[in-house]
Amino acid sequence: MFTNPEYRPMFAVDVERSSGRGNVAMMRYQEALFAQLREAFATSRIDWDACHREDLGDGVLVIAPQGVAKSSLIHPLAADLAGRLRSYNRTAGDSTKIRIRMALHAGDVHVQDGRIVGRPLEVLARLLDAPPGREALRAAPESATVLLLVSQHVYEETVQHGYPGIDPETFTKVRYTVKETTGDAWLHLPGHHVVVPAGSSVADVLAGNPANVQHNTVTGSGVMFNNQSGSQHIYGRDAR
Repeated sequence: MFTNPEYRPMFAVDVERSSGRGNVAMMRYQEALFAQLREAFATSRIDWDACHREDLGDGVLVIAPQGVAKSSLIHPLAADLAGRLRSYNRTAGDSTKIRIRMALHAGDVHVQDGRIVGRPLEVLARLLDAPPGREALRAAPESATVLLLVSQHVYEETVQHGYPGIDPETFTKVRYTVKETTGDAWLHLPGHHVVVPAGSSVADVLAGNPANVQHNTVTGSGVMFNNQSGSQHIYGRDAR
């Protein structure tokens, strides 16, 4: 039976380095991830129980109800979740620590018999698997617990307008190819500001690979410590 399309915000999460940890560790970090997601949704005033959710094994797919603003999945949700995961990781063992890639998209989908289908879900899956996201999180400092990739659609409709809590300058455009899909996305590390010099990738900057990298670290009191030898690498860490 055909159903009319519904415009839905959606995101997917994948846990970094999830393979090889064993079943016991997997159960523990999955339980912790879902608990932190539920709390972050509550802080963002999004009804977790009203969301369509699918367990991806090493992550989760979440489709928000109609009417949920895309901006709320960026702020406060992404930053709040990053802070919660940092707090969790401080006492977690190596096998249960959590760092995630989070892909965010929105579009028309069809809801039928408890299933949700549509092209936007394919785009979301490609975003989640995009090499720039994997490489950037791998190169990021351990304090970076969430790597967010938003689609071009979400960037144009939401991020670029600079809604409260969202700074477009902290998003970096990347090009990705996954299977038959090539597209643009925007990369963001909550709590970190990354400036990418021409000719470098986000992963290069985070790893300190480009020649002549500048590191600017800003303390909670606003003091900036500078160590420069050329190009820019800027990231700030929030206090949580």
